[in-house]
Amino acid sequence: MMKELEFIYKRHSVRRYQDTPVPAEDLRQILAAATQAPSGKNLQSWHFVVVKNTALIAKMAAAVREKNRQLAEYLPEEERKPFTGMVEYHTVFKQAPVVILAYAGPYPTVAESLLKGGRMPEQEARQYAKANPAIQNVAAAMENLTLAAAALGYGTCWMTGPTYAAEEIGAMIGPVKESYFLAAMTPLGVPLTAGSSPQRKPLEEVVTIIE
Repeated sequence: MMKELEFIYKRHSVRRYQDTPVPAEDLRQILAAATQAPSGKNLQSWHFVVVKNTALIAKMAAAVREKNRQLAEYLPEEERKPFTGMVEYHTVFKQAPVVILAYAGPYPTVAESLLKGGRMPEQEARQYAKANPAIQNVAAAMENLTLAAAALGYGTCWMTGPTYAAEEIGAMIGPVKESYFLAAMTPLGVPLTAGSSPQRKPLEEVVTIIE
């Protein structure tokens, strides 16, 4: 790998953390890096909520666990066990000294215009919303955040699973911004042990070059 790109390869998903505080200046640098991400129309339609309160983090994890149990009741037997089995992964953030919630803001798409007044059948119009710029904006910011954290020696774990408890988590932290929704979250802290990313697929499998 090129030396200039080493920081990218330092990032991997971390699920166990030391009980070590994250200095405010490091946290500020990581969040500043997140806000340097590109966004459609430069809307910068993201908002980050930083939770350091360990009691609140524990309550958030408990809310995810309870929501998992509730949702599992709606699933058929063959799907219930795999879903409930994921709850341990969806609550690993309870071990971290910091949890960052990433909220995505609204982003108007042509699909919305096409749906107004029945200008186009819904099934047809929905295909123009698949790119979902709102999610792409916050995803780009999350990538910057996780890379910056790794470069500074911290671990993260990009998570979307716990967002099924977004309403319950939102009730705990209070209002964020109107029309913003919880899109992702990550624990942040010093990794308990060293680690590395799983083997990646070969480029030939994921890249098409047209000349």
